[in-house]
Amino acid sequence: MQHFAPHPRSAFEGYYSKFKLPSGSYLALIICSVPKAPTKPHMVSFTYVPTDKSQIYQREIWVEDIERVTKGSQEAFELRIPRLGTVSCIGDSTTRYSLSCEFFSFDATVHGSTRVPWNRESADSTPEGLLVHLPLPLHWHVHTLGSLANFRLSIPENLYDFAAVDRDGVALVHQEKNWASSFPSAHIWIQACEPTHDSTSPSPSPCPPHSVPVRAFCLAGGHILGTTAFLLSHHPPSLDQPLTFAPPFAMRVLNFSPFMSTHIDWASRRVRIEVRGWSRKINVRAQGEKEDFFGLSAPFADGHRKNWCAESFNAEVEVETYKWRWCKWRWERVSVERFEKASLEFGGEWYGDRGDRCTTG
Repeated sequence: MQHFAPHPRSAFEGYYSKFKLPSGSYLALIICSVPKAPTKPHMVSFTYVPTDKSQIYQREIWVEDIERVTKGSQEAFELRIPRLGTVSCIGDSTTRYSLSCEFFSFDATVHGSTRVPWNRESADSTPEGLLVHLPLPLHWHVHTLGSLANFRLSIPENLYDFAAVDRDGVALVHQEKNWASSFPSAHIWIQACEPTHDSTSPSPSPCPPHSVPVRAFCLAGGHILGTTAFLLSHHPPSLDQPLTFAPPFAMRVLNFSPFMSTHIDWASRRVRIEVRGWSRKINVRAQGEKEDFFGLSAPFADGHRKNWCAESFNAEVEVETYKWRWCKWRWERVSVERFEKASLEFGGEWYGDRGDRCTTG
């Protein structure tokens, strides 16, 4: 889990956690720091997204500091936020959230024994593979596609009346992070994860590794170093190994690529990305509804820019996979997976309403 631990030399570092709650609502928690930024350097973003999207509750809190402390080894660390709380992670990836302020109170334990890494065959896997060791402007790490967590959530009744079933229980959690020197000038993020059966509450004793069978899809990318590049991974039950793509296949240079085509349109809230290698191909289509998107701030050298991203947790995503059949000299479809209530994010230049309206808080 060393990629999930702090990178103290990075110009910015952000941790993103998305909790699927018992009612079907979602909680997105972002803890992000640009230590040398002149304005808004440290942010804690809290967004509760109920099934009624018109009732989204969001607070972006600008704190005086976010201290990143390594504890004993590179795999154990703590994020310390003055007057708000801590997020701590131990070597087995168990993560504990203890956060409280006037706007919300949230405690959770993400069980490391239920972690589903990017590649299930390698606990240290990361979307970038060997690229993670290069001095790129931005790094992206998905720590778990779907872990189980026990949680307690409270929002003061004078501020918000939310579903009673979401006050405590078991959540399905997606954890990831970004770090490096700059955020992309334009980006897309898609994330979907569903258990292949109804999950039950984690046992007080350690659970067996990867005890939450899931089907999942995750993608991120945008403009970087003069190119358009993506990282993506698909985990359908029909495949023994995840299907993953990264540059040079998932990359376009000077608006040209023999392997990848894209169509990204904020106005219609649609994304289409096709990537093919020598023997595999993936077709991704995502569609969101205009009323479901909410704004988020994004980190840049001058500080967090408000409403630089727009995100929905109610998108529809379809993923088709193909295999090249040499004997038939054509692509043959292997699987089709459809996800409802998936996450879709437009950012920067691909977000047409950026900066035009303020997020709450």
